Amino acid sequence: MRTDNGKVKNIIISVYFVLIVLAVIMATVFSAFSHLTDYIWLSFIVVFIMFISVFLVVKYFEYDSDGVKVVVTNKGLLLSDKFNYRAHEVEFYKEDLVNFKFKNYFIYRCLVLHIKSNNRGFVKERFNVTLVTRRKRKYIGQSLSKMVKNNISNKRVSIND
Repeated sequence: MRTDNGKVKNIIISVYFVLIVLAVIMATVFSAFSHLTDYIWLSFIVVFIMFISVFLVVKYFEYDSDGVKVVVTNKGLLLSDKFNYRAHEVEFYKEDLVNFKFKNYFIYRCLVLHIKSNNRGFVKERFNVTLVTRRKRKYIGQSLSKMVKNNISNKRVSIND
């Protein structure tokens, strides 16, 4: 199964555009009323925090379980073509998947994978799935649970032999 959240990019660009327009409007309005209030910078700080939070939370997610290996990728949604500093990619064999879990926080959602490691037991890998639709998360969960179930049944068969 192969899925990603590439359609979200246009929405995020629109959100950035609205934030920039809002900052320009606030600058003109607050400069006109600067003699009435002393809290001009508070509004700019709020817009700046919203801009940075949107920039940090949104990520491109790609899941590919076709073949023998599973490839899961997170990378920055904006500026990722030229600056790939936010990329996080994990490639592992299907037999190495021990467990997985989707964690839902207030705004942020993540996928935690427990992968068997040769030297450390298992490794936890976290991926940002905030902008992945519920239906796609359900399909990813079904695919991963099928892998975990196959790994458990293969382990039982090898123990009984």
